[in-house]
Amino acid sequence: MIRCHLSRLMGEKKLKISDLARETGLHRNTITLLYQENATRVDIETMDVLCRYFCVSIGELFEFVDVPPQLS
Repeated sequence: MIRCHLSRLMGEKKLKISDLARETGLHRNTITLLYQENATRVDIETMDVLCRYFCVSIGELFEFVDVPPQLS
């Protein structure tokens, strides 16, 4: 499972989704999906914009979390 740390990064800077959309030029819906961790795909350009804006690496924005398979 891939976790997105956008909500934490935004919280540290006290940013609203509308603020980030205005300052980066990214679509509000794109930011909302990443913020709520509901995105099913992310454009490389979007990742580039966010990493540059927050001055973080891709590994600080996204994290792989190993989830064990559920037993039936």
